[in-house]
Amino acid sequence: MVEINFVHPDGNRRTVGAAPGTSIMQAARDNGINEIIAECGGAMACATCHCYVDDAWTDRVGRRDDAEDDMLDFAEGEVRDTSRLSCQIALSEALDGVIVHLPDVQG
Repeated sequence: MVEINFVHPDGNRRTVGAAPGTSIMQAARDNGINEIIAECGGAMACATCHCYVDDAWTDRVGRRDDAEDDMLDFAEGEVRDTSRLSCQIALSEALDGVIVHLPDVQG
């Protein structure tokens, strides 16, 4: 089980667990993290699973590719250097404890 720490816009944190190979988006949906809407179900056809990877984790998570970067143009929340589509981040043991900040606007 890999732990993900979701930080809500109000600063509250919630830690959930998911199996390796699960996307952060799916872990959020499976555990009632409502700020991750995921309208396309993980097909990278929307930006409603937008999140911010904590600075301390960006190197381990990796950078977004060009297709993900293009899709983030449709995000309602502010796009930052640490912005990612949570559907594109597959969990692994190396990401155990990852911290993900949720945007205050999603849709």
